[in-house]
Amino acid sequence: MTDLTSDARLSLTRHTMELLEGWGLASREIAELLQLPDTVKPRHLVRFRDQEAFPDDPKVNRRVAYLSRIDEALNTYFPRNAEMRHLWVRRANKQFGRRAPVAVMVEDGESGLISVLSHLDCTFAWDLTGSKTEYSRA
Repeated sequence: MTDLTSDARLSLTRHTMELLEGWGLASREIAELLQLPDTVKPRHLVRFRDQEAFPDDPKVNRRVAYLSRIDEALNTYFPRNAEMRHLWVRRANKQFGRRAPVAVMVEDGESGLISVLSHLDCTFAWDLTGSKTEYSRA
């Protein structure tokens, strides 16, 4: 988010807050998931809905980027049904040991975000394996 304009950062912050609240996360869970600095108390998250962008912190930026890609992947899986996107995130999933993907993200932190994103986006998982092979013409 560092290279974004202040308006773009604010827009991304609002979108992220709408996404997380749509998933049914409480303020404390949102603060924990985003790894917001200790100076940001869960009761102060209201300001991120309207007036203020998330702090420009590398951890926060990375997690917002993961959440943005998860949202994009869910839009690809369920292009016509927003409710299914929210339902998929909250339902127990065999892939995650019968835990809901949102629980995996909150409880496991960044590795949980990566697990959910890898499950939804095969290109992300492919990139993680280091399988970027150069294909050249012989």
